[in-house]
Amino acid sequence: RATVSVLYCLYQIIIIKMASEKIMKAECLEESFMPELGPVKKGKVRDIYFTGDNVLMVATDRVSAFDHTIPNMIPYKGMLLNKIAEHAFQKTSDIIPNALIASPDPNVVVQRKLKNLGIECIVRGYMWGSMAGLYEKGQRSICGLTIPDGLLRYQKLAEPLFTPTTKAEEGPDENMTYDEVVAKIGAEKAAKVKAVSLALYQRGVEVAAAANPPLTFIDTKYEFGEDNEGNIFLIDEANTPDSSRMCAQSEWDTKYPKIEAAMKDGACKTVTELLAKEGSLKIKEFSKQYVRDVLLEAGFKPGKEVPKLTPEQVVECTSRYIQVYESLTHEKFDYPTYSVPASTRLVNNLKEAGVIKGFCAMIFAGSNSDLGHMEKLAKCLDSWGVPSKKRICSAHKQALKLDAAVQLYNTSIEPLVIIGCAGGTDALSGTASWSSFFPIVSCPPDGRNESCLLNPPGSSNSYILRPDNVAKHVAQMFSIHSKALQKKLRENCDSKVAVLEGADAEQW
Repeated sequence: RATVSVLYCLYQIIIIKMASEKIMKAECLEESFMPELGPVKKGKVRDIYFTGDNVLMVATDRVSAFDHTIPNMIPYKGMLLNKIAEHAFQKTSDIIPNALIASPDPNVVVQRKLKNLGIECIVRGYMWGSMAGLYEKGQRSICGLTIPDGLLRYQKLAEPLFTPTTKAEEGPDENMTYDEVVAKIGAEKAAKVKAVSLALYQRGVEVAAAANPPLTFIDTKYEFGEDNEGNIFLIDEANTPDSSRMCAQSEWDTKYPKIEAAMKDGACKTVTELLAKEGSLKIKEFSKQYVRDVLLEAGFKPGKEVPKLTPEQVVECTSRYIQVYESLTHEKFDYPTYSVPASTRLVNNLKEAGVIKGFCAMIFAGSNSDLGHMEKLAKCLDSWGVPSKKRICSAHKQALKLDAAVQLYNTSIEPLVIIGCAGGTDALSGTASWSSFFPIVSCPPDGRNESCLLNPPGSSNSYILRPDNVAKHVAQMFSIHSKALQKKLRENCDSKVAVLEGADAEQW
């Protein structure tokens, strides 16, 4: 038995080491900027695009805490969050419809575009998190609810509490009373989102209890949107470690009674004080709290530089996401192996799904008086099937804005070409080409304007006079990424030759 036990322990050590090596070697998704989809709403963790009737959300491997983005990436985090949320949507579709349409890439979900109700619907089943912090400081009224005396951090509440907050674009969310929710969205919608939130939480409790191994579902937050007919949908994510707190049920069952017993002698006024003395009683969370704790232990304070996580801490963070996924879904997480970088895989999958072409031409004009020429360029590009976007930015009057725009497009994960469309003294093309990672083509709107040819060394723009020739040139540059463009270029040449041969035949 002793030999078997030792061998089993060695086997577990080897498995853990192999998993750690896979995590540390993983290709992370840090950026997902695709100009073809238009402006991106860049969050701390997700990049969001509003495309037609849909919302495309990219869950990157970035991680945030205390409204700061951590310097490290957390391998597989984005795809794990999407997998967990998708599982939760399936498990709760009988309670409320959700906005999910498709997942064309492990890091991407496409949802219906709905009007966000603008409320973070938080449900708490335990005295935990920020509520526990306020409670230990003596506060007994939270979100308009009166909390009784005598409760302890980690204690299960008599019934789940609905504690909504604002959904702030910047900075921390603020607690709301139920009356404030009614004032914001109306009594009928307020009653519905409260009832649905509590029902979703209860389903989360049931799913967590049935997990393998079982989990305790501590608290969570939901967001809702409505369509033009006023129908309410569950949007964003649901029951993930980024939107919820969970812990191993066995750990809560073991540690909370010890905490309760230790607090009876009155030596510590709060559980936080007790944990400072007996750290082994701290309950391990499956949430972003682990990252918060690491930062606090490193002495981080808001406003200061955010410290990097150690490799061991990164592995621990990923391992917790994997553990939650495997426990809730009862499925083994297969460590993905890709032969290309994560950003390339993402672009390829979105191309395969028909969401994007995978390349884009950016038309930069120096003035709104050049709009007609921009439209002509866009029309010519469209005839080749090349998507384009337009920007107006003067190199003379808005030098800083132009530089900022070029630096933004330098982060694109799909190939670009920037077309300079500026008359007079064309400083735009030369200035942009100095710092752009992508090629610049100058096509002035005022005819044979060759000022862009006089740019100093290091300004690498090319010059093409005719918009139709610019469009073909761009199609040729992108053809390596598109068999459709290759076919179109070949057909264009063949058709021109066929016309010439026909005309020649007529002459003979």
